[in-house]
Amino acid sequence: MESLQASCAVSGGGPAGMMLGLILARAGLDVVVLEKHADFFRDFRGDTIHPSTVGVLGELGLRDAFLGLPHTSIRTLDAVVDGTRLHPIDFRRLPPPDDFLVLAPQWDFLTFLAGEAERHPNFRLLMSTAATGLIRDGDTVRGLVAEGPDGPVRVEADLTVAADGRDSALRATAGLRPRRFGVPIDVIWFRLPKPAETHPSTLAYLGDGAMVITIDRGDYFQTGLVIAKGGIDQLRAAGLPAFRSAVAGAAPFLRGPLETITDWEPLTLLSVQIDRLPRWYRHGFLAIGDAAHAMSPAFGVGVNYAVQDAVAAANALAAPLRDGPVDLRLLDAVQRRRLPPVEWMQRIQLAAHRGISRPGAGPLLSRSPSPALRLAIAAATPVAQRLTARLIGRGLRPESVAPELR
Repeated sequence: MESLQASCAVSGGGPAGMMLGLILARAGLDVVVLEKHADFFRDFRGDTIHPSTVGVLGELGLRDAFLGLPHTSIRTLDAVVDGTRLHPIDFRRLPPPDDFLVLAPQWDFLTFLAGEAERHPNFRLLMSTAATGLIRDGDTVRGLVAEGPDGPVRVEADLTVAADGRDSALRATAGLRPRRFGVPIDVIWFRLPKPAETHPSTLAYLGDGAMVITIDRGDYFQTGLVIAKGGIDQLRAAGLPAFRSAVAGAAPFLRGPLETITDWEPLTLLSVQIDRLPRWYRHGFLAIGDAAHAMSPAFGVGVNYAVQDAVAAANALAAPLRDGPVDLRLLDAVQRRRLPPVEWMQRIQLAAHRGISRPGAGPLLSRSPSPALRLAIAAATPVAQRLTARLIGRGLRPESVAPELR
């Protein structure tokens, strides 16, 4: 069995785990991050890097290097509701320079963070290595055990962090059980070639009782159809023509590209869930990111809330970890800082799913809004833009890297 020693052992090489590992390694701490997959390449993961995360990269001196990667910068996001184009999101309402959203494949983002972390000799990334259990000393967690490509691995650590996603194995092993909230939707993700007809950057199309998400990936759209929870079997029974009709009903300009979907193989089901842990920690153990709180895809905030968890944890724990195991009160302080914004965002997401994004809901707008309604929408748009830019772009409690960690 391979044995390692670290100040911090992190299970999960997603946005939370990689960002925490990077910041702690830059602070001079010995860090081991375990990622169960052989690479970061998984499609249909969160690809939106919000202004809050771009700001964190700037504080770490990595903003320009990251923006040198292939990406799309977006300053506005529209929504088309029953044929009427609305302009609810304008990140230019935020103070520069972080007044835009970045669309970049998550595998590029994670590879970038890993590359920066590996510049530090005190950082070690173990790929194809899945954490399977915890090392315990009474009620205190002293590290983790894992299975790697060459056999068992044992990592003794002053702090063990579960950043291994919404189905976290370590969270369950630590005896932490999430509270789950009923979500009435799932999402079917698929790729569509971009049609010749161009449109402004559009977050979603709502119409004919359907909601379609479109994420611009350069030469294609990452497209999502919102369906009723557990409705995949009913959709399959109706057949591909009914599927294509549902998408085209909300987004008619995709009718042509939809003909490229000739079987069910390219379609990936995301079972949407929202949950959170009542308690994120034990002695020597902390859960962050999706392991602490699974977010809905609504507003695309999952990556950025995970990054903010990592920044908050690093700010609170980097200095104490230099002296060994951290006091339970410090772990509690991380949860108390991050739980309120998570709770509020999840409430907003649940409200959105109960109303706006509920499959089969009636029309939200008339196909021909009256002049008075158009005037009201125009008057409300600047107010909505300021609110959504702050709520979505920065988050309810944006985190800033402590000066001594920059």
